[in-house]
Amino acid sequence: MLIERLNPAGMHSNPVYSQGISVPASARHIYVGGQNGVDAEGRMVGKSDLAAQTAQALANLAAVLAAGGAKPDDLISLTVNLAGDADLRTAFGAWAAFWNGRGAPPVVKVVRVAGLANPDFLIEIEGIAAIVEHEAA
Repeated sequence: MLIERLNPAGMHSNPVYSQGISVPASARHIYVGGQNGVDAEGRMVGKSDLAAQTAQALANLAAVLAAGGAKPDDLISLTVNLAGDADLRTAFGAWAAFWNGRGAPPVVKVVRVAGLANPDFLIEIEGIAAIVEHEAA
């Protein structure tokens, strides 16, 4: 059984998220903790620039996925924490550029928070990926 993206007829269809996802019990999951706009040296990328912070957080997310043997296409769930009144459209623009036609996207939840661990962080992204390992014939 494969991972199924659920976008039922009669519901809004959006290119940046799926309405639901069905995952077989045999799937291996990779949980990615909250990623911010921080580079490999621990420096913030794009202070006051939500697009730059989002792009870096997504690059970090992809790096963690790769370390676990997954790729962005394997994402089944994404949680986006936006600080204060940061413009959601900017973050989704960076997400759309990152996803770039990979196919049906994961489910996405966006939460507005009063602040994040560093007062200069505008966004934090966490994800869950599922990999269906095929048995050898």
